[in-house]
Amino acid sequence: MHWIWPTFLLVAHIGLIVWLVTVILLRRCGTSDARLAWIVFIVLAPFAGAIAYVFLGGARIAGKRRRRHANIHTNYSTNRDESTQYLQDSQTDIPAPYDRIFSLAGAVSETDVLGGNALELIGGPEEFADRLEQAIDNARQSVHILTYIYLDDQVGQRIGEAMMRAAERGVVVRLQVDSVGSRNFLGSELRRHIEASGVQVAEMLPAKVLRAALSRMDIRNHRKIMIFDNEIGWVGSRNIASPAFAPKAKYAPWVDCMATVRGPVVQDLQCLFFEDWEVNTGESHDDLLKSTPTSIDGTACCQIVGTGPNFNNEALTQVLQACFHAAKDELVLTTPYYVPDAATEAALRAAALRGVHTTLIVPARNDSCLVGMASRSHYASLIRAGVDIWEYGAGLLHAKTMTVDHDLFMVGSANLDRRSLELNFEISMFGWCPEFASRLHFLQMSYLNDCQPVDSARWLNQPAPSRLLYNMAGLLSPLL
Repeated sequence: MHWIWPTFLLVAHIGLIVWLVTVILLRRCGTSDARLAWIVFIVLAPFAGAIAYVFLGGARIAGKRRRRHANIHTNYSTNRDESTQYLQDSQTDIPAPYDRIFSLAGAVSETDVLGGNALELIGGPEEFADRLEQAIDNARQSVHILTYIYLDDQVGQRIGEAMMRAAERGVVVRLQVDSVGSRNFLGSELRRHIEASGVQVAEMLPAKVLRAALSRMDIRNHRKIMIFDNEIGWVGSRNIASPAFAPKAKYAPWVDCMATVRGPVVQDLQCLFFEDWEVNTGESHDDLLKSTPTSIDGTACCQIVGTGPNFNNEALTQVLQACFHAAKDELVLTTPYYVPDAATEAALRAAALRGVHTTLIVPARNDSCLVGMASRSHYASLIRAGVDIWEYGAGLLHAKTMTVDHDLFMVGSANLDRRSLELNFEISMFGWCPEFASRLHFLQMSYLNDCQPVDSARWLNQPAPSRLLYNMAGLLSPLL
């Protein structure tokens, strides 16, 4: 009888592996390399792999929430399309091959490129807090802020006081924060004070252990959107937090980039904000999107691409790859986390191989050790293709930006990693505007003053222990 328990455990071991592998292979979404990574993990450590897969496997959102979000998305998209219909045929000045990028973005994200926008760049940390406080103080009707992280620090207190002043003078103030990213704020005195003054606060994607069976807990709303009076929109990478970023102070300062926009594309930002608001609160405000946006004396053609696991979660990957293929002379990218899928990296290498001056700027020290090592596992193939890699040493470069040929640009919240490209709710603003793209390119080049170039010869001949460490981390790339 001594053989019964070992036999039972062996059968359970094999049965668990077979069942999980079957579940993974039957998934409708996800990439082949992600499936393979999960299968390898489960075969090597079936019980730990099973637990990890339950909590982290697949882009799972509760079915009821997914269906509700789909209905809300359709409703808001219809109202937006009706209000911008007369503007959609007026964008004829985007030259080839860039026009095809925006056609693709429209096909995969259900938004249109709209002209007549004016853009400004906010690159400095102190400028951000000053400008945001001023924008809130100048608001006459509404202030809408959506952020992944809201810290109860100096900047958080300052912006909280500005929102309280706005609410007290009759401005409608709505604030959405992510349940995980803003966990401490949600339980803080600051939250209670601003709500007491009339500010409406919504918690996005509540993270509860009991929800783990229905929804993947680490799928977060990573967007950063701000809209004032439905006239001025902000989009980028900056959270409501001091650059010192107390939770991870040793990596500070956080270096971010935000863009402000006036013009008809603000309607798309408002649409995304209210989609999230209704999903999280049940309050519908689609009537606020029926007003017709107006073009202003601006030259920028912009398109908003909102992505997430409920829908459009491959849109950003497809548009980025199209941008890489369209580059003729120069391509510059900044990202704090570089762990892309194979196709996206292949498109980036192809740009460099055909003679495009391709530059990738990443932090020298990453707040996620594992992601930092996985990022470096990609360096060798990029270097061989001719990509110039620079590591930023004056803090954590958190800006997510792209410029193509000084003509095309992207500013947003998404990193070049699998989490942003496949899991989280993100927002990106693509545009064609040589003037703004040149200003953004100047900001990107200013980062190089605090960077060190990755030495190609030394990196390609790095010692075996380092190569082993980085490549082991790289095996986990599809799961990061």
